Amino acid sequence: MIETKVPAFAELSEFASLGSGGEVVFATDDFFATCENMIADSDPIFIEDKYTEYGKWMDGWETRRKRIAGHDWCILKLATKCVVRGLLIDTAFFTGNYAPKYSIQAACLTPEEEESIPKRISEMGTACNKFDLKHIERLKSDKWDELVPITALRPGYEETRLNFQKVLSDDAWTHIRVNIYPDGGIARLRVFGEAKPELPTRNQIIDLVSLLNGAACQGFSNAHYGHPKNVIKPSKGKCMSDGWETARRLDRPNIIEANDDGTMKTTGQEWAVFKLGFPGHIKQICVDTNHFKGNYPDSVKIEGAYLGRGDWYPEIDANWHNILKPSKLSAHNEHWFDCESDVITHIKVTMAPDGGFSRIRTFGYISEQII
Repeated sequence: MIETKVPAFAELSEFASLGSGGEVVFATDDFFATCENMIADSDPIFIEDKYTEYGKWMDGWETRRKRIAGHDWCILKLATKCVVRGLLIDTAFFTGNYAPKYSIQAACLTPEEEESIPKRISEMGTACNKFDLKHIERLKSDKWDELVPITALRPGYEETRLNFQKVLSDDAWTHIRVNIYPDGGIARLRVFGEAKPELPTRNQIIDLVSLLNGAACQGFSNAHYGHPKNVIKPSKGKCMSDGWETARRLDRPNIIEANDDGTMKTTGQEWAVFKLGFPGHIKQICVDTNHFKGNYPDSVKIEGAYLGRGDWYPEIDANWHNILKPSKLSAHNEHWFDCESDVITHIKVTMAPDGGFSRIRTFGYISEQII
């Protein structure tokens, strides 16, 4: 059996999926399955007896068997301008119909170039028309910088479906072109890296912990059901797996007791550390337990620290100070808290005793020192 080791870059933020803000802007062919499936947030599934009028239903992007000159390709707009550190091309369930080879190119498009892209209509059983192809060719995407050369893919069996690829480039991009040779299917594409957003203006309120503003998860205690990097996505959470959820702590008391303020008396807690996109002052916090109805945390606490330009590691004494004291949460609800922080670069989010939530927002201003 071939074992696929998950590389370190897969712990970085992801910028192609729909939940992160990724978007398909062009595809040569959507015959069996539309390109948007390839960047869906969910894991791919297979329904054995499901067919459409065009053929077998597949949970991914699948083009028709090529009977004209050329090869199939698509253009994706990434969630934000970012440095790409690695990719995952997942061929799950595409066993006799996966794309044999692929390559990736990238560009940083201007607003004017983006405006020139024709409006996409995503529809199964279709291919791009001559008008759209003529307009998209003005971008000369076939000449974009190459991030991944033509590379063989493996079939979508469980032991071979995950095709990871490290990228060696420090440039930042807004769009990528995904080439498949000559046709076939890909179940999912993930693009991992580091956001490089534009600097906000003075007095502009932004979400300092948003993925789109360059925030990133840099450590956590437990991520049994869902990774904490999910909670900084810009979109509303779609389900529990699209949030951060821990296992139930085994040291929780046999009989639950409450403190005077209504929070639980606990013997343990779980935490995650996030680097903010920009150093700044936090003025308001939202903790969203959307979809978490029987498994939300009892309370949440948020601390901040200033680490300059550095990252956080467990060995670092971050000198955390309190921004939000332990505060009671409830099921399937947005919880808003006013606060006032000094200039900080990192936050530590602690839930007690365990559980999960969907999203966190930290609205504030960037430090005047970097404007």
